[in-house]
Amino acid sequence: MSCNWGTELWDQFDNLEKHTSWGIDFLERYSKFVRERADIELSYAKQIRTLSKKYHPKRSREDESRYTWCLAFSATLRQLNELATQREELAENLNTQIVCELTRYTQEVKADRKTHFQDGRRAQQHIESSWKQLESSKRRFERDCKEAERTQQVSDRIDLDNKTDGEKARQAAEQKKQAAEESRKDYLTSLNQFNQDQNQHYHTLVPVIYQRIQDMEERRIERICDAMRSSAEAERKVLPVMSRCLDIMMDAAEGIQPRMDTQQVVEVYKSGFDPPGDVEFDDYSASMRRSISESSYLDNRTEGRRHSRKLWPFIRKNKVHTHLAGAHTCNSQLGPPPPPPTSPSPGGVANSPQSPPPASREPITQRLNDLMTSGSRTRKQCMRSLKRGGSAPADCSHLPPEQRRKKLQSRINNINEEIQKEREQKDALLKMRDVYERNPQMGDVISLEPRLEEVKETLQRLEEELRKNQVLIPLIISSDQSCRRQSGGCGLNSQVTTPGSSSSLKHPDGSYTEDHSAEHQFKSRGSEFGDDFEDEEPLPSIGTCKSLYPFLGQNEGTLSMVEGELLSVVEEDKGDGWTRVRRNLEEEGYVPTSYIKVFLDSSAKGAMTYI
Repeated sequence: MSCNWGTELWDQFDNLEKHTSWGIDFLERYSKFVRERADIELSYAKQIRTLSKKYHPKRSREDESRYTWCLAFSATLRQLNELATQREELAENLNTQIVCELTRYTQEVKADRKTHFQDGRRAQQHIESSWKQLESSKRRFERDCKEAERTQQVSDRIDLDNKTDGEKARQAAEQKKQAAEESRKDYLTSLNQFNQDQNQHYHTLVPVIYQRIQDMEERRIERICDAMRSSAEAERKVLPVMSRCLDIMMDAAEGIQPRMDTQQVVEVYKSGFDPPGDVEFDDYSASMRRSISESSYLDNRTEGRRHSRKLWPFIRKNKVHTHLAGAHTCNSQLGPPPPPPTSPSPGGVANSPQSPPPASREPITQRLNDLMTSGSRTRKQCMRSLKRGGSAPADCSHLPPEQRRKKLQSRINNINEEIQKEREQKDALLKMRDVYERNPQMGDVISLEPRLEEVKETLQRLEEELRKNQVLIPLIISSDQSCRRQSGGCGLNSQVTTPGSSSSLKHPDGSYTEDHSAEHQFKSRGSEFGDDFEDEEPLPSIGTCKSLYPFLGQNEGTLSMVEGELLSVVEEDKGDGWTRVRRNLEEEGYVPTSYIKVFLDSSAKGAMTYI
């Protein structure tokens, strides 16, 4: 259906002005709506990006690259960041393609509307002026006609009475009649002019002006339609990418494998040690038949003091002390405590395990020995680094066997990758050198020599490092196998020899003698560090204890004692069968809990009475 505002709305000039003004206001409101929506999209994208950055790890952690649920969450965060990017792109498209265009078009529409309605007002003013002129000539014609008629009546009465005055009256009536005739002509002219102007106004000027206003309004509506379509298209444009991001999130979630993650925990934390064997029966009734001489106890006490004076790590109070105490709480590190003596003869004491037979070394003890044997820096520097909480040793000796092997294998793989890259670079440089030798104009051969030398030195260093790490793998495997064989008899009577402990040598006649060579070697190493921590303040005493049996501490960390000796308790038994004690604020170490009777502070008075 076709319609024309010029013919249908010829008399609605004011309403058209109001309608077009409201249309422009709507255009401005829609532009503001799109602008605010773009701002919301930008704010949302910023918040999403901030959220992704907040929960994304600051630095790459090895644990998060190992488990599928961590990888899935990282993938989700990355895709969330990509969603934020798409939201930013949508906001940019809304601002550039819609808001800017609508703002510019609004100014154009306002200018066109002003022009069209100015033309309409001029046409309206013209027709109103023509109408006023017509009304004026009409009133003048009416007035002149009435005046001429009145003058004619006066002239007729005077003629009847006086002929002289009648002539004058006739002349005045004739003049009025001529004036009325002229007014009649002016009125006819004004009327014709008005009719002509009115016809032109309502059939020519108004249709043209109103048609321009109608076209302007249709263009405005069409531009709003285009803006809404562009808004939808801008959002539809980013939907495939957003949908792909959501698909990747779904795939990442589907890729989570609980069984694989739990197996990975085994791979990460498996130590490689075997569980401890059965605990043997401790026959405490046999101790009543013991008849060891007092002199042997005094000798043992003197020997124990000589041993325990070297136990400087237990005098510490800071970080090293904390590491030692924390490491000792692990039952498998010192091993089970020895049972009370079963024979009163000195031979029985010698043959019974009077020192803790460790199935494996304490991590801190092993680390101390590695530091002692390290040749990369002086021993005092090593100990001070340990005191400050320094980095782990290069051979990963602080780790359990299984983890140590995996760590070294990972290091070997990384070194192999670096060697492969350096070899490829070396081959490329050699090929380039051959090309330069055949074609000197392409480059100087001498300029490649420094780089070749650098690559060769790097290769040599990497290969040397590779050999060092490859040598450690068989040693770890053989050591682990040996530890497994020994752990089969890791009961209370195991005779596992460790650095810093005396080993028992069995003779053909069945007797045992103690080999102190390893102990002396360890003592000679440890003596170099005796003055590093002597000024440390000892831990406070929490009670006292009385030794029920003599004990000869031959391993690092143990303290010798004689029967009936009174000692200070520094640390209670943590469940591993060992109690930490001190003698004379100087000697400190661990003794079997079954060898002593403990009196804490609340019952310390009873200890003196018991004596």
